[in-house]
Amino acid sequence: MLATIVLTVTVVFCVVFFIVSWRVKDSAASSFAMYAIGGGALPLYLILFSDLATIMGAGNFIGHASSGFTKGISHIPFIIGEQGSKIVFALVFAAFAGRFTYITVSDLMYDLIHRDKVTQAITGVLTGSIMLAWLGGQAMGLGYIFEQFTDIDPVPVIIFFNAVFILYTYLGGVLSVVWTDFIQGIIVIVFGFVFYYFALAPMHWDVGYLGSQLTEVAGKEFWDLSTVPTGTIIVNFVTGCFGVLAAQVYWQRCFAAKDARTARMAMLISGVLVIILVSLTAFVGMTAKALNPGLDPALAMPWLMMNYVPLPVVAIVYALVLAAAMSSADSLLNASAIIVVNDVIRPFKPDTPDNKLVDWTKKATIIIGVFACALALYAESIIDLFARAYTMAGGGVVPVLIVGLLWKASGKPFQAGEQNSRLTPWGVRAAVVSGAVISLAFGILWGIVVATVLAIAVSLLTRTTARQH
Repeated sequence: MLATIVLTVTVVFCVVFFIVSWRVKDSAASSFAMYAIGGGALPLYLILFSDLATIMGAGNFIGHASSGFTKGISHIPFIIGEQGSKIVFALVFAAFAGRFTYITVSDLMYDLIHRDKVTQAITGVLTGSIMLAWLGGQAMGLGYIFEQFTDIDPVPVIIFFNAVFILYTYLGGVLSVVWTDFIQGIIVIVFGFVFYYFALAPMHWDVGYLGSQLTEVAGKEFWDLSTVPTGTIIVNFVTGCFGVLAAQVYWQRCFAAKDARTARMAMLISGVLVIILVSLTAFVGMTAKALNPGLDPALAMPWLMMNYVPLPVVAIVYALVLAAAMSSADSLLNASAIIVVNDVIRPFKPDTPDNKLVDWTKKATIIIGVFACALALYAESIIDLFARAYTMAGGGVVPVLIVGLLWKASGKPFQAGEQNSRLTPWGVRAAVVSGAVISLAFGILWGIVVATVLAIAVSLLTRTTARQH
């Protein structure tokens, strides 16, 4: 019975999203700007639900439940950093980004900060790594769910869903993404709270009771932040925060918004909602730990659903996870393809016509989708996949972005087409590469420090060098 429901919901979702993509494909293909950012004229309701649906992917429903299961309360600082950064982004960057119609964050950094094609390409690779990690995580999450609900081998499921992601993202670009996200965002909100109500019922919706049960079966370290080194908490917070600030998908929504206020309000509202939802997901994982401490962590959420949630609600929750995964996947796939074309190829082929750029982006969608599928099949865990990408991009790109925007050459505000930063191309190159490498090797805090110091020091030493245009 459940397997039939799961398969039926899957088919219905795929058909609906294919129809939506088909209806917008001609508008999306009219120009590269339309395919990438909807022409920079999208309204609040589309940006808001697209932000929300993109953030609440399978990784946030499956991956954070698994991490809550294995780490307990110590996982909460990572969540606050990762998800709270959306609020930081909304308050500090969203309105600024919403003033412009750049295609990517690398595009913004090139025009306003460094004017260096090589750096734009490097930054594109680093920011694209986050998109790839998230994209692989969506298919991984759906594979786990299918395996638990239907006993189907997750490998063909992962391959199937990657094919679906590729198809409807290929057709409609960001217009397909935001309209399907609108439907999926509504599902996430309504069905999400239904799921949490039933999933946390075994602990009587009492955090104190959950803590006592978790301490009894797993030890006090699972419910006591004082046993976690302060450095670990700081690293988890900074990794999540800086990683998200380097994520192209959020900058893309801001560039797609019709104005600065729309960009800020959409990210602020979605950021507040997501902190609540993802924290509840971690508590779901902790609940599963208290009930079945010997469980495979990857199956924490599916197991709880199968054993403690009524069948009709399980079907609803499956629709929730499917909507969340598909909404994130299409956004991430679209963002990844756009990064490749706009940041890695276009700077070295500046006279490429719009129709060719759209064609390249569609081809990149297929290639990246296949690569992400392989990533999903071989990665050890969803959150591990995320954290590595966060660390590398957050330690290399974000310090340069912040220093570049703060260390201005004059008191004038930034304007498109006008560089107003004291950073030089060599300063930026040294900072981005070193920050990424040091972050992976020694931790993101060291990466941030090294990137910041090098950005300033090398720029001072090379400030008379002619900037590349």
